[in-house]
Amino acid sequence: MKRIQGKALARSLGIGALGGLIFQLTGLPLAWMLGPLVANLIVSARGVDVRVPEPLRELFLGVLGLVLGSQVTPQLAERMLDWPVSAALLLIGVALSTAAAAAWYRRCGFDSISAWFASAPGAMTAMILMGEKGGGDPQRIAIAQSLRIILVVLWLPPLFWLWEGGADSGLDSLQVPPAHLWMLLAIPLLLPVGRWMRLPSPSLLAPLAFAALLSASGVATFQLPDWGLNLMLWVLGSAIGSRFKGLSRARFGRYVFEAAVATLLALVVLGVFAELIHQLLGVPRDVALLALAPGGIGEMAILAVALDLDPVFVAFHHLLRMVTLMVFAPFWAGWLIRRHGGG
Repeated sequence: MKRIQGKALARSLGIGALGGLIFQLTGLPLAWMLGPLVANLIVSARGVDVRVPEPLRELFLGVLGLVLGSQVTPQLAERMLDWPVSAALLLIGVALSTAAAAAWYRRCGFDSISAWFASAPGAMTAMILMGEKGGGDPQRIAIAQSLRIILVVLWLPPLFWLWEGGADSGLDSLQVPPAHLWMLLAIPLLLPVGRWMRLPSPSLLAPLAFAALLSASGVATFQLPDWGLNLMLWVLGSAIGSRFKGLSRARFGRYVFEAAVATLLALVVLGVFAELIHQLLGVPRDVALLALAPGGIGEMAILAVALDLDPVFVAFHHLLRMVTLMVFAPFWAGWLIRRHGGG
């Protein structure tokens, strides 16, 4: 079994490296995340056994958490005074965008429980489990959730790239000397602590909190070398892309079409609220849109770091959305069951 898993991992990373090189040579943005993602998505959908084991994915999410947490500085408190306004707009936008996507999924034949939980943008594992408990179809919810995240990751970097007139992906601005790499040794200790504390996304948030504490107090600020950032993007991009196995071409195409329309509807609604945040608070449009985008907190944090789009602002809003969903989803599920009976 371990030998099979090892071959699948080697295959995934090898295919991911090829995708990254192709994207880099063609000048596409965020090459070492999107290249591995697309390459693994293509071969995984055709039935090739590619996979990145969950412990390895969690390890690199921990690295991402250290990078994110090190963005926290003492000056950050001044900026947080403006964030309640953007937080309120985020929550209203999430409610409306979820309703729009759910209405589309209902037209596609989803039952009401599956439609709503497939549309909820965040806390994917919790949404799948709660949707199944409420009588929804866990497979349809899982596929819709996964495809939404992948589509957001694929669409936003080229959009920002075109928006900025073909500017660099943002990694150049992160070219700083590596510092305090000893903090990597803390990740194996932080991951079980995060699980013990029952944090949402513990592999990301426990290292993030650790690095934020050290950075805000001026003790240490973690910095990866450029090749380390690309390594992180390569592994995490391969992990995202290797989620689909053995779907027929027609079935996969239908799922992609359904998810693409739902994701586009959500992005349009959230884009309106991102523009409001830009106009009211002066937050750059690309930062505001990424903070509201209906992707997973880990994936959006990766984009924020790689594109240098105010990672702390982005991560804060995605964390708020995820926690809010996890708190209110059980009540929401009960209301849906009483109203629709799961049908």
